[in-house]
Amino acid sequence: MYTKFGQIADALDVFSGIKKKDLISWSSMIAGFSQLGYELEALSHFKEMLSQGVYQPNEFVFGSAFGACGSLLQPECGRQIHGMITKFGLGRDTFAVCSLSDMYAKCGLLDFAKTAFYQIERPDLVSWNAIIAGFAYGGDADEAMLFFSQMRHLALSPDDITVCSLLCACTSPVTQNQGMQIHSYLIKVGFDLGIVVCNTLLSMYAKCSDLYDTFKMFNEMTSNADSVSWNTVLAACMQHNQAGEVFSLLKMMLPSQNKPDHITLVSVLGACREIASLEMGDQVHCYAMKTGLRLDNSVTNGLIDMYMKCGSLRNSQKLFDSIESPHVVSWSSLIVGYAQFGHGEEALKLFGKMRSLGVKPNQVTFVGVLTACSHVGLVEEGLQLYRTMEMDHRVVHSREHCSCVVDLLARAGRINEAEDFINQLPFDPDIVMWKTLLAACKNHNNVEVGKCAAENILKIDPFNSAAHVLLCNIYASDCSWEDVARVRSLIKQRNVKKVPGQSWIEVKDNIHVFLAEDSLHSEKDKIYSMLEELWLQMLDAGYVPFKDKLNE
Repeated sequence: MYTKFGQIADALDVFSGIKKKDLISWSSMIAGFSQLGYELEALSHFKEMLSQGVYQPNEFVFGSAFGACGSLLQPECGRQIHGMITKFGLGRDTFAVCSLSDMYAKCGLLDFAKTAFYQIERPDLVSWNAIIAGFAYGGDADEAMLFFSQMRHLALSPDDITVCSLLCACTSPVTQNQGMQIHSYLIKVGFDLGIVVCNTLLSMYAKCSDLYDTFKMFNEMTSNADSVSWNTVLAACMQHNQAGEVFSLLKMMLPSQNKPDHITLVSVLGACREIASLEMGDQVHCYAMKTGLRLDNSVTNGLIDMYMKCGSLRNSQKLFDSIESPHVVSWSSLIVGYAQFGHGEEALKLFGKMRSLGVKPNQVTFVGVLTACSHVGLVEEGLQLYRTMEMDHRVVHSREHCSCVVDLLARAGRINEAEDFINQLPFDPDIVMWKTLLAACKNHNNVEVGKCAAENILKIDPFNSAAHVLLCNIYASDCSWEDVARVRSLIKQRNVKKVPGQSWIEVKDNIHVFLAEDSLHSEKDKIYSMLEELWLQMLDAGYVPFKDKLNE
């Protein structure tokens, strides 16, 4: 009873007071420890029970022990207990071996999990669910589908757990077809699509497909949608870079029976941050204060980050100061924000204060600190921080940190050092590093290194429009007009298309989204009329278009 209510200390007091403990006492105590997250204590009591040698463990005790090993990701310990179930004659017991298979799957040993599963004499639905879930969460969708097919041939009907496990294996466009096959199968057999299954289907479409399929699924379940459904589709909008849709959905959600929770607000704040909508962010802040959701750490950190990204440094600092014991995420958001807005010295002061209070920095913190060093020209200090990250702070160098170092050196005009730094990296440099170097080459008129950076970008992405344009600008700044013409010709030959720019503007609580060469907006005639007027004023002021310079 105590373990069912999570009162493990009270359960242990009762257990310790039993003078003559029987198998059920030991089993209950070990299961309680395992289920409530006290895995080491569970294994310790399991060992103590074996040492007394009074009782032979049954399948339920072994199940709890395997569960503890799986949670601890300790397959070696699990293998030792595996030997015991054979010794005690439970090597083909459904419950014990199902737990064994699940343990191997959680530890990533899928071949061992499969071997153990086939030792079960007559697998029941729980056993099939365990092996399917093991391969599904292990990222092997094909093998999970194969086990599902075998289960169906044995005339076993799937339940919600089977279906949700299969759908969770479909997490990318590569597995979209398999996810749609599962959906078709469910409709064909008349499977009861409860809210849990519907939400898992919705999540599958959000990860594997486009917003059209996600919204189609969401519209089919709107009457039964719960907060998980709304949060899933909101997250899908952010995943597909459709921040404007988040606000439309929020307006639909507010009058519904499902009120926004902290997960909803985190997505909405992400949308505010994406389009720099300070007014909408203020409204979300008020709603969070009114409903008490502001007390949640994720919402508070989201608000700090949103205010920083929207340029409201004062509000962000004020909110940060109101936190009694700020988390490292809060510190990192503030440091990164100050660094990105050019307040490098303030960011470095915050980093020093954070360290003095004993808060351990994380990877994001160092992105902010290195950016701050870059903006204020503290090159040597930034390089020293980069060198000591792993040794002093146990933070592993990531590609983001390396990109910051490239920017640190290149911004200071040390172009050749930045190039050398990229070339000595233990991994292949990504496109961001070369773009950073290329942009710096344009600012410092370094044609040779700029050509090298552009070539490396085009090796990674031959149709990268930014690399072509930046290289063209470098040649133009050096008055190498023949090279400019050659690059422009190359752009036409390769049919390189620039990703359309996207802008937002907020007018009377309505957010208007614009794309380059937009022809769909309801006010397009007035917009283009104004643009034409501005263009004429530019020409009157003496502006000469770039193409006319080339013709000269």
